[in-house]
Amino acid sequence: MMEAKKKITFDDIAKYTNFSKTTISRYFNNPDSLAPESQRIISDALEKLDYKENKVARILANGQTEFIGIIVPEFYHRFFSEVLNQILSTYETYGYKFLVFVGNQNEESERRYIQELLSYQIEGMIVLSHTLSSKELSRLQLPMVTIEREDRYVCSVNTDNYTGGRQAAALLAEHGCDILLHINSPTDPRIPAYGRITGFQDYCQEHGLRHEVLLRDVDRSHERDQAILQNVIHVLEEQYQGQRKGLFLSNDTLANTFLNLLFRKYGQLPDDYLIMGFDNAPTSRESIIPISTVGQQVDQLAYEAVRLVVDQINARKEGKPLHGKKPVHRIISPVLIPRATTEGVVREN
Repeated sequence: MMEAKKKITFDDIAKYTNFSKTTISRYFNNPDSLAPESQRIISDALEKLDYKENKVARILANGQTEFIGIIVPEFYHRFFSEVLNQILSTYETYGYKFLVFVGNQNEESERRYIQELLSYQIEGMIVLSHTLSSKELSRLQLPMVTIEREDRYVCSVNTDNYTGGRQAAALLAEHGCDILLHINSPTDPRIPAYGRITGFQDYCQEHGLRHEVLLRDVDRSHERDQAILQNVIHVLEEQYQGQRKGLFLSNDTLANTFLNLLFRKYGQLPDDYLIMGFDNAPTSRESIIPISTVGQQVDQLAYEAVRLVVDQINARKEGKPLHGKKPVHRIISPVLIPRATTEGVVREN
């Protein structure tokens, strides 16, 4: 039977080293205030005594929790779970732990969650939710980074969505589509993802391509998206019958739903449909036919977000401004990933 080991206290360390408890406390809270030889003696004592640090006591002593709060909007889109997974994996690099809340697009809930996070004395925050404005978030006076959302007043890390929209249009055009269509929800131009619309439109206009942007109230639920996209298919087959249709959907979740609807109707992906998504979420790889997509480099988005918030935390500890004179905005390049929903379709001569 395993016996519990005696907990080593500051008193024990002080007696072992012949230092005062005050000196031992300084070692944990401000080690550079001690001479190197004193640091070495205490460090050796901790190893010999098999000391296990009391995290709670350290938090109470110096107010540094090593916690970063995260607000995620939802998990309907697997992009968010992928980003969260990558953020959590940075613990080995930065040593920060994370407290996560799911906002579900409810302003009051998110404000309540933020107050809960603040009660845990978080040292910084990463926000993926679009619900609260960056101006409101900036008033918290906390090291803050947002990902893929409106970011005028706070630091952020975003994909170059505009380039991604152009990449999607270019790939569909290369396959000789008669009409290019982009399906998206009505989007605030201040949100980075709006660049998917403008990038698509600009490329089509510059190259004289027939195109159309279909704004629909999607991205609410699977059942609602199915009904909306079913109607879109009906309209497209009336208006563009017999024409090769290049579909660029705003994310992989919608692209997969659109593909599934075509399979239910035809038992295959018809030759007159080419489909592109955006994100490179697992959905795009796991679908019945692998979906071509514009990949967000999620690992880089997550790593840069954590690094940027940690930089702000360190600056704050040194008494410097949180982010200089203005917020820092880092942009990650997208990666075009052609798969079967474009490359598997035989090009007509």
